[in-house]
Amino acid sequence: MNTAIVFSGQGSQYVGMTRDLVTEFPAAKALAVKASAIVGADLMSIMHDGPVELLTETKNTQPALFLHEAMVLEVTGVHKGATALAGHSLGEYTALFAAGVLGFEDALKLVALRGKLMFESGENTPGTMAAVVGLDDEVVEKICATLNGTNGNTIVPANYNAPGQVVISGSRDFVRESLGAFKEAGAKIVKEIQVSGAFHSPLLKDAQNELTKALNSTNFVDAKMPVYVNVTGKPLTSSQNLRDAAIEQLTSPVRWTQSISEMVASGVGAFVEVGPKNVLQGLIKRIARESMLSGIDTAEQCKTYLEGNGL
Repeated sequence: MNTAIVFSGQGSQYVGMTRDLVTEFPAAKALAVKASAIVGADLMSIMHDGPVELLTETKNTQPALFLHEAMVLEVTGVHKGATALAGHSLGEYTALFAAGVLGFEDALKLVALRGKLMFESGENTPGTMAAVVGLDDEVVEKICATLNGTNGNTIVPANYNAPGQVVISGSRDFVRESLGAFKEAGAKIVKEIQVSGAFHSPLLKDAQNELTKALNSTNFVDAKMPVYVNVTGKPLTSSQNLRDAAIEQLTSPVRWTQSISEMVASGVGAFVEVGPKNVLQGLIKRIARESMLSGIDTAEQCKTYLEGNGL
């Protein structure tokens, strides 16, 4: 059975993550020490001890998540037997690392810069995001299209997470004022998400411009296996195409539903989520009900994977 490895994005982090990994696996601890030296911050302390407010700051969350996922890859090598890779937003950078497109140091530096730029963007241009559950994608798109641009404000679909679950993004006060329009259209749940900015929206254009400079000066190589990218949901292997997709990603919606559907259509029957908790497994269950799902987050799950594969 063809297997895809998928990597978690922002929102899945928790205080205490990777503590057991660095205790049980010397290779994981060595990678964490290396990562902290690269970014100039004690990522282990932030991940293990928090406080939660510090961990959930975008500038800390993103390198912490990438490091967690890289630790699991280092310990298990689970990606080596995969036929496809994908990551949700930030997780796409781990997918690029797993595919051999980016080296560890380059990927971590890009992730740290991305988190910093997104954090600063939220401070300079207040934005927010909200989950809309229970409406067809087309309905959410139509409401956003009707409202977008009102008095210079932005509101757009940002994450197509699963059928009937879309996240919108845009100008902070305007998004809050507009939530009623989605409720009136029949949404079961409309809830603001606690984030520091309007991610995956045009409001991140300035951050995108700065990140583009770094992406263009970083060495990308062709992928060893297809990476299904957020901006289209389609598989790519060309280094230049993957670079272009990473540039577009910051201001474009995450097409997660399409990514998973495309993988299933290509013959993928099993998905392994690498990263904290099991958010992606929950989404995939709604997209591809017949697929086999599993996850690797903790040291115990790493051991189970290694034992199950005779490693």
